[in-house]
Amino acid sequence: MKANFPPEGTDDTPKKFSLKQNYPNPFNPRTEIAFDLPQEEKVTLKIYDLYGREVVTLLDQVLEKGRHKISWNGSNDGKEALASGMYVYRIRAGDFIASKKLLLLR
Repeated sequence: MKANFPPEGTDDTPKKFSLKQNYPNPFNPRTEIAFDLPQEEKVTLKIYDLYGREVVTLLDQVLEKGRHKISWNGSNDGKEALASGMYVYRIRAGDFIASKKLLLLR
């Protein structure tokens, strides 16, 4: 097991909100979405199809400040596997809103 800790006396807390590109992308069967929170905040993270229809809510809760990662397996809220294609993931944390595209290949 390997753990990385910031040197003593340093603060590894992110200074601003950010949403990272998912990895891997394209993906099958699973991808990770990472984001940074500079403060505790209620976070919602949702996936949409290209028609703007919500397909799954991955996160809807208050999170502590820091770096976060969530995994998605390409299924909808009903646990059904989604078709190959382009999807959009969108995060909202307070006033911060961002979105990026991801590609699911079956």
